Amino acid sequence: MLIHPNKSCLLIVDIQEKLVPAVESPDTLISNVAWLGQIAQELDVPVLISEQYPEGLGHTVDALKDLATADNVMQKTFFSCMSEASCNQQINALRPNQVVIVGMEAHVCVLQTAIQLKQQAREVYVVADCISSRNPADKAMAIERMRQCGIYVVTREMVAFEWMQRSGTDKFRHISKNYLR
Repeated sequence: MLIHPNKSCLLIVDIQEKLVPAVESPDTLISNVAWLGQIAQELDVPVLISEQYPEGLGHTVDALKDLATADNVMQKTFFSCMSEASCNQQINALRPNQVVIVGMEAHVCVLQTAIQLKQQAREVYVVADCISSRNPADKAMAIERMRQCGIYVVTREMVAFEWMQRSGTDKFRHISKNYLR
């Protein structure tokens, strides 16, 4: 299945101030997520952001604030976005057939959200170079489990090129010039 820009959304899971320093390669994670989020915005793919217990863990990191609006940030206390009624409703209001997931931690909130979205009969794509955990082994096991559950594991460039669909367009030229080096 190819990821289609008109049928998908980008879900950024819990990349928050107090959590980020604890995960593996936090700078790379943030850079990769910002890159994919900006391309999503360029292509009018809806972006949603979850925050796990922001009173204790802080809000989304400043480097991703450009992707946040008053309407697209969802607060939760459940690990899975889909177990939190308000998040579930907001995601379902978009009616995406496909959900592209990035964020942290891979083996907790990303995994549980991905599995529950798959249980809702959606195509779920987790971006391997845009997820992280404190322990690399936990990320590796999360990816293995996601694959066992029928969740697609992709890279950020795979998503970007599938969203763009073709070369030779003004959007492709703009994205190629500004994001693909």
